[in-house]
Amino acid sequence: MKRFILENENIDNTENIENTSDCFKSVLPDELEFLASKKTKVNYLKGETIFKQGAFAPFVLYMVNGLARVYLQSSNQKQLNIRLVKQGDFMAFSAMFGENVYTYSATAIKDSTICMIEKEALTQLLLKNPEFAMRITSRKSFNEHRLLEIIDNFSNKQMRGKISSTLLYLSSDNYIDEDVFQYLTRQDIADFAGITLESAIKFIKEFEKDEIVRLEGKKIVVENRKGLIEISRVG
Repeated sequence: MKRFILENENIDNTENIENTSDCFKSVLPDELEFLASKKTKVNYLKGETIFKQGAFAPFVLYMVNGLARVYLQSSNQKQLNIRLVKQGDFMAFSAMFGENVYTYSATAIKDSTICMIEKEALTQLLLKNPEFAMRITSRKSFNEHRLLEIIDNFSNKQMRGKISSTLLYLSSDNYIDEDVFQYLTRQDIADFAGITLESAIKFIKEFEKDEIVRLEGKKIVVENRKGLIEISRVG
């Protein structure tokens, strides 16, 4: 069950949010106070749904700590994992620009703490503090790059290329401190690649045989990153 902790009663409830991401370094104390009055902190247990695709979207969500999986749900109940969300990342940012419902779903894959920020309040802060706006825009460019990777995978790559691209993403420097594979099932990995579970397991085993990766239980260690990049490149 989710445990709600309201954060609109005192300034101390910011809990040093400015230390969780560089984008808050330019936010002034009075702006942090304003933000504290417009956000609610929610703790999610591993496996809990944070928000659901198609539900009303009154908030932009900020990951204080933890890890979440963002995904699209199709009409035939299939899932496509889009990206991972770690400390310092925003979710549902499009809610600030006319989206009244969440366009994707998010689930905590480890215990997580999230700030739900009123979208109108965040809009005010972005307009008031251009440096803060630029820092957030810079972080959002990473997500745009990720979406272009997904389009490339589906448009131009065979299954072997898709799974190699997925392993490169999940083992990238952006998640090096998270050890994400301990939180992901093989089905989750298959859903990142957009292939079947059986195909994902098959190609991961092939990569192990070719000494491109090493398997340690659930963990996948990339041993030959250049080789994996080449497989991803040729598709």
